[in-house]
Amino acid sequence: MTLVTGAAGGIGQALCRRVLQAGDRLIALDHDAGALEGLAAVLAGQGVSADDLARLHPLVADVTDCAGLCEKVAAAVAAVGPVDVLVSNVGAARGPTVRKTTPQDWQADIQLNLNGAFHCVEAVRHAMVERRSGQLVLIGSVNALTTLGHPAYSAAKAALVSYTRSLAMELGAYGIRANIVLPGTVKTPAWQARADKNPQVFEQLKKWYPLGDFATPDDVADAVLFLASPAARVITGVALPVDAGLMAGILPMAREITVEDY
Repeated sequence: MTLVTGAAGGIGQALCRRVLQAGDRLIALDHDAGALEGLAAVLAGQGVSADDLARLHPLVADVTDCAGLCEKVAAAVAAVGPVDVLVSNVGAARGPTVRKTTPQDWQADIQLNLNGAFHCVEAVRHAMVERRSGQLVLIGSVNALTTLGHPAYSAAKAALVSYTRSLAMELGAYGIRANIVLPGTVKTPAWQARADKNPQVFEQLKKWYPLGDFATPDDVADAVLFLASPAARVITGVALPVDAGLMAGILPMAREITVEDY
């Protein structure tokens, strides 16, 4: 059984689709009851068969409420079976700059992006330790590794890298692996506000990416499914950028420094 949080979002939908098509059972968790109610129809429109959708178990819960989340996950587990894989995918950003980040923005971003992931792990960790097996895959961001705006969100994602390594180190003895995927720009509805401000934003951003393109939600899902699979059985504590090369280096800057063509 795989538990995906933020299941109704752009990356969440891709994760759900790929998990179901791989033949696994799925607890799809989201705080938005309406979006979650329509998830099956969305996935059907993306090619998920009726047989695969029969393994979908929606769960409405708020990851910022640790006690409530743990209670709801426990009830779901009692009904449909234990969680073997957690994909902690919830995330959002408020304050875009230091000057525009209010104390309320800071608290909200830390509570959702950092504490929310901790709460999700707490909801499954104890049972995984008892069974001596489990896979934890957190969704972070390349913002964890460099400065790209949204300071509170970035601080939370940076903390998740350290937290993931702690999980890997301490839980490895129980057969539990923990890794974090760091997407770069991914075209999802979360980017719509920026695209509304500047319809050319995606074309303008491409010059910073060595591959000249962006990851898709499916690219992120591919990385997650690999890290959760037996093919990655000795991979743990890894922070994996899925970013079309952004963290490898910035070619326009290299050109200006070396005054050379590449």
